[in-house]
Amino acid sequence: MSALARRDGRTGADSPDVSRETALVRVGRLTLLLLALAAQAVSAPRFEAVDTGSRHAYTGGWEHFVGGGVAVFDCDGDHLPEIFMAGGESPSALLRNRSDRGGPIRMTEETPEALELQDVTGAYPLDIDDDGILDLAVLRVGPDLLLRGRGGCGFAPFEDLGFESGDWWSTAFSATWEGTNVLPTMVFGTYVDRSDPEGPFEACDAPRLYRPDGARYRPPLALAPGACALSALFSDWGRHGRRDLRLSNDRHYYVSRGEEQLWAMEARPRLYGPGDGWRTYRIWGMGITSRDLDGDGRPEVFLTSMADQKLQSLSGPGPLFVDAPYDRGITAQVPYAGDDGRPSTGWHAAFGDVDLDGLDDLFIAKGNVEQMPSNAMYDPNNLLMQGPDGRFSEVGLAAGIANGAKSRGAALADLDGDGRLDLVVVNRSAPFELYRNETEVDGHWVALLPMQHAPNRFAVGAWIELALDGRRIWRELTVGGGHAGGIAGPEHLGLGSADTARVRVHWPDGATSGWTDLAADRAWMLERTGAGLRAVEF
Repeated sequence: MSALARRDGRTGADSPDVSRETALVRVGRLTLLLLALAAQAVSAPRFEAVDTGSRHAYTGGWEHFVGGGVAVFDCDGDHLPEIFMAGGESPSALLRNRSDRGGPIRMTEETPEALELQDVTGAYPLDIDDDGILDLAVLRVGPDLLLRGRGGCGFAPFEDLGFESGDWWSTAFSATWEGTNVLPTMVFGTYVDRSDPEGPFEACDAPRLYRPDGARYRPPLALAPGACALSALFSDWGRHGRRDLRLSNDRHYYVSRGEEQLWAMEARPRLYGPGDGWRTYRIWGMGITSRDLDGDGRPEVFLTSMADQKLQSLSGPGPLFVDAPYDRGITAQVPYAGDDGRPSTGWHAAFGDVDLDGLDDLFIAKGNVEQMPSNAMYDPNNLLMQGPDGRFSEVGLAAGIANGAKSRGAALADLDGDGRLDLVVVNRSAPFELYRNETEVDGHWVALLPMQHAPNRFAVGAWIELALDGRRIWRELTVGGGHAGGIAGPEHLGLGSADTARVRVHWPDGATSGWTDLAADRAWMLERTGAGLRAVEF
């Protein structure tokens, strides 16, 4: 790997197209700072750092400049989520949640032997074997792993699934269920081909797609051409009843031979192209997240990158995605604090209603790749609050989550069961950060966990529809996206002033439940009962 490391332009010369950002940086930075200060002067969420006693960090050389994901999920059945963090060259770590519901957050590092793994870049929780206990797909520099959850936060490698992994450099993951398959379809997105002596430039590896044949997996299919995927997401982007695969790719290494990709998940997957309405799009892609922000039942897509972060909406019947206008305040292209005016580097992004006003806000983890001179070195994480007009305002500094570390993976999740979304951030070569949401809120919330009989007990691919104050809120249940990590568990929705929620579920097979009225400020399991729905508080 020393030859590849010497060729890595990230630690030397500027990226080829960074100069195009210069004018935008000079013109926009003062405006962004003034907007941020104005927003913070009015009101802002408030987060308090939590000391867990753990100093876990994501470490390593060139092969760990990317990655550093975190998986948040309940592995012991107490309905409070645990945190599993990638370590790179350091061992990965599991934090057990020992909090009392509604009380202070108490997390202790209690990593079982099966999770003390080297060279982990990230992990995603999902129920692979449909036993109701969440498992882990673990991404590594080296062979990837599927670990079976055994309850009580115990794990062991799966046996007899036919899963075969090569000596790859995995940096992306997503999963979904197709048809009546008993196992999920999975994709592991791979980065630079570690075995290519001519790399790293133009040496992108191809993602591997795993489709089941009965109770075992077929050999993986390479989705060529690969373009150095750093994030992957199966999503029914057009509400046509099929989850297609979105890949965000790193232009730094594909240079001119790649682009963002959308794969049609047909019997033989194919790339969408201009004939389908797809428009060529090239960025330094780091992460994907999606959320329906306008209530039309189709998800917007948010892409992190070096310099501009991109919010895209669907325009037309085909997969034509267009960028949100600059004045929506969501590009987050330069640091909002400090005096470093160079472009930002975005990694993990997560939507969530931080202040329970019924509008989704956005967190973005930021940090230089390593010592990349074209991009900002002091690059604090963003917390962008959405207003009623759909515009976003930066409040990271006032909220207390601005930092100087090289952040990578992150998660917004309710760790203490009080209905407010807390925050965990994994940093490269620096200890991770955990923040409790201490925002004073007047709004209400609800947490919803749709469940059905096997296969696909956690209803991946379903849509939750919520009728609220004359508008509709839609939430797609997905596994994947982000940067090298994700969340499994109840979907958290802010309700604003409403003290009840009117909900129905559109199940993955196309069936739709009736409407159910639920009391706010509670967590509900939504059990599928034929065409009906049974709500159980937990």
